[in-house]
Amino acid sequence: MSRKILVVDDEMGVVRLVRTYLEGAGYEVVVAYDGAEALHVFHIEQPDLVVLDLMLPQIDGLDVARAMHRSSHVPIIMLTARVEEGDRLVGLELGADDYMIKPFSPRELVARVRAVLRRTAPVETSTPVSEIITAGDIRLDMGRRQAALKGRPLNLTTLQFDLLSTLARQPGRVFTRLQLLDAVQGESYEGFERTVDAHIKNLRKALGDNPRRQRYILTVRGVGYKLAEGDDA
Repeated sequence: MSRKILVVDDEMGVVRLVRTYLEGAGYEVVVAYDGAEALHVFHIEQPDLVVLDLMLPQIDGLDVARAMHRSSHVPIIMLTARVEEGDRLVGLELGADDYMIKPFSPRELVARVRAVLRRTAPVETSTPVSEIITAGDIRLDMGRRQAALKGRPLNLTTLQFDLLSTLARQPGRVFTRLQLLDAVQGESYEGFERTVDAHIKNLRKALGDNPRRQRYILTVRGVGYKLAEGDDA
């Protein structure tokens, strides 16, 4: 069964180009040309992934992303002409999984779509025993992709879960931003390292961690991040 992609852009040429390449790669594609239509189509079609332009008529793309994530953790790839790093970080802090700048390569977009969908694919349940990772107060069920803190379920996005599981497998180990990007996105991913800062910020919020008095995810200045060991917490 093919995965369904919602493409949202007010430029008909961009929509046509992206649709052609995604359908050529075997995906089902639905489209919208403004923010209001995007939310309407999103709720009706329930896509597996959204390719979302930020500069949209009626409702801005950032507001569209906020609305989508109130009811769903659908992965979002933002596609926009905005080049400022601050705009990228705002989008990523809203939970976007990736960010591409116009003009873009449609083949690269297809590759990014594949990478994101690979991470969010349903877990096979053929094996009865699921790997459990425990690190202090944190418990991760890898098969069910469920996280809990002190027994309380955590509502994490796919990328946040992948980041936390990477850190939790080796508490105390310091990961550089690039190593974390490679771990959660794949070595072929050409992201910028500040992406990790945005996702770590969101993950800390989910954990109830205070960036000024860090308990779980610790910043190692000039290097990256680590998950606290018992002596660190």
